[in-house]
Amino acid sequence: MKGQKDKKRLVLLDMHGILHRAYHALPDFSTKAGEPTGALYGLVSILLKAVSDLKPDYIVAAYDLAGPTHRHEVYEDYKAHRAKTDDALVAQFGRSRDVLRAFNIPWYEAPGFEADDVIGTVTEEMKQHDVDVVIASGDMDMLQLIDDERVRVFTFKKGLSETILYDEAAIVERFGFGPHAIPDLKGIMGDASDNIKGVPGVGEGSAMKLLGTFGSIEKIYQAIEKEGVEAVAKQSGIQKRFAELVANHEKDALFSRELATIRRDAPINFSLPEREWRESLETDKVFALLSELEFRALVGRVKALLQPGLLLEEDAAEHAQVEAVDPRELQKIALAVWVLDSNISSPDLDDVYNAGKSRVFEEARKNILEQIQENSLGFVYEKIELPLAPVLRTMETWGVTIDTDFLKQLSETYSAELKKIAARIYEAAGGEFNINSPKQLGEVLFDRLLLVPKNQKKTATGQRSTRESELEKMRDLHPAIADILAHRELQKLLSTYIDTIPTLLDDHKKLHTTYIQTGTTTGRVASKDPNLQNIPIKTELGRAIRHAFVASEGMELVSFDYSQIELRIAALLSEDDALTEIFKNGRDVHAEVAARVFGVAQDNVTYEQRRRAKIINFGILYGMGVSALRESLGTSRAEAQEFFNQYFAAFPRLASYLEGVKQDAARLGYTETLFGRRRYFEGIQSTIPFVRASAERMAINAPIQGTSADINKLAMVAMGAWIEKEKLDDTVHLLLHVHDELVFEVTEEKVATYAPKVREIMEGIVSRQKSRGIPFTVEGKRGKNWGDMHELKL
Repeated sequence: MKGQKDKKRLVLLDMHGILHRAYHALPDFSTKAGEPTGALYGLVSILLKAVSDLKPDYIVAAYDLAGPTHRHEVYEDYKAHRAKTDDALVAQFGRSRDVLRAFNIPWYEAPGFEADDVIGTVTEEMKQHDVDVVIASGDMDMLQLIDDERVRVFTFKKGLSETILYDEAAIVERFGFGPHAIPDLKGIMGDASDNIKGVPGVGEGSAMKLLGTFGSIEKIYQAIEKEGVEAVAKQSGIQKRFAELVANHEKDALFSRELATIRRDAPINFSLPEREWRESLETDKVFALLSELEFRALVGRVKALLQPGLLLEEDAAEHAQVEAVDPRELQKIALAVWVLDSNISSPDLDDVYNAGKSRVFEEARKNILEQIQENSLGFVYEKIELPLAPVLRTMETWGVTIDTDFLKQLSETYSAELKKIAARIYEAAGGEFNINSPKQLGEVLFDRLLLVPKNQKKTATGQRSTRESELEKMRDLHPAIADILAHRELQKLLSTYIDTIPTLLDDHKKLHTTYIQTGTTTGRVASKDPNLQNIPIKTELGRAIRHAFVASEGMELVSFDYSQIELRIAALLSEDDALTEIFKNGRDVHAEVAARVFGVAQDNVTYEQRRRAKIINFGILYGMGVSALRESLGTSRAEAQEFFNQYFAAFPRLASYLEGVKQDAARLGYTETLFGRRRYFEGIQSTIPFVRASAERMAINAPIQGTSADINKLAMVAMGAWIEKEKLDDTVHLLLHVHDELVFEVTEEKVATYAPKVREIMEGIVSRQKSRGIPFTVEGKRGKNWGDMHELKL
């Protein structure tokens, strides 16, 4: 895609954006010596794709440097909410320079400036030269640098495999305005990842409509001043309240745009390389690096791309053989890679598929499918993961109907409450401040209100912590603490779900989440856009969101949930007689545990005792120690230790089972579920106490949580098979999978017919032989929306 052949092409690599994207998109690859290499593997793959697709004459890279930037000088909370970068990624940032050296790619960086600014400066300087510029990056902020077809952006649509090349026409088509207004877009909608405030409460949809209508922030405010808020709302097609928010936050919008604007004056001394990239490339260095990083799967691609004339006959034959592999077989290989190495965590199935595809040389030699058939992982692969993939795709495609009017009303109610709460916080603090700034909030709580929390913790940068867990400890110190926590909850509900979900709907008001089959180390299914697993259930404010998930006309939502599944699995795996008898006899497990731990008759167990027993039950299964149990129960260490002693005295085989899991994990390096799924623990033999202790806690729970994941996945597979066999596509659809709950949409007149069959299938997932007589009870509910469901009589 050279385009104008008389012009040279410069490709600029945004190393920060590329490495972050690669790190989170690919499995946790590492060398035999334990060096993490996933991000580096992705970097090389992206580089090869860029060379193949873009055919550059020159390649140059740009880096961020550690330390504050010019943006921190004007806004010290810039990027303040970002989590600490994983050590594995930090190490690969340093190692990535070796990759650039091997490929003979120079790089530029400047203190106080980000890679974006360095790239912006280079593109500005290239205006003096007759050179096409293509920016390769995973950061959508780069779109503002596009200049017709002279400067374009090569970025990712999904994972690392699907890419798109943006020019100015593509930007206008996607956003409704040109690249110049991308900073204005961030000025209005903000950017949570960089902690750029924007206009509070106004999202991407409204911001795009405003800019598509008026063209810039200045012109929006000119229109508001000249024609009024109502006219601006009407012209742009947004709600009046959003226009009012914009009108009231002009300074925030302009300042946020300033932060989002890429600088073009970084202090670098840039010049085009004297020789074109291919002319200066020493392929021996490239192959030496690939060997050092153990990227054997990439050798064939590099030879085919960089040395096409020197491709050995056997390499060419092998390359042709791989190209001829059926895509379905590649998907099998990809899933097989994940199943065999189930400590890998990857964002979605497509990324695992592409990782498997790129490793096909190596995996074909290993005869990976034969390996799977030879051990217990064969069941996980053949009976769970492989048949589950089409079921999840069907769920995604069908989607779930959303009541947008309900969400609109909820947004208005919560936004009004948010303002009231903020006013109370400002009054308590003696003035306004940025409630979302940890630094400013810390100054208010600890310097102005003089609160002194017990055992105060600090952040990695030395700031006094204002994280939620620390604020919870301070509830009794000042009334404002409860308001701050409530403010955070409301703001998160609005920004993550209430105001965001409507922007994700199709023309039929259906939400199509993306299910991530391979996204967790435990084997559980995850989801994104939105993450349904995180929709709150513990608070009334959070539960209200579920009312927006509604049944289609003439249908009802029917949900089925495994009752106390992890405790039943614990009884099954441990073969503890006392715990098993509780479930066989259909008794209340938490009340039974309370009776044993607190030494009272079951009929005399109080609500508080049962609540505490529930904490103990799940705490034990998750490897909670005495100190953590003491904190969760709000009791003394001596009393917490006594609870432990009483618990394990009541369930001795459970105690020995959990200890045995820990010992086996240390010996083997992994744990297994009831169905054979393995999870590996690199730190289980570490000499560093806290690393080993953390691995042991995860290992204790892994077989239980993993078995629960397997059962739920098997239930979805069975549901899909039943619907297909009975040809029920028109009357029943599997819509949602959230934790241990499956939500169906069923025609109203068929609920009574289908519900008993669904329960029968789900309760029979764990066979009679495997279950040892422990019932895996399923409870059902029905209703017109997910938030208002009543018990289903089965």
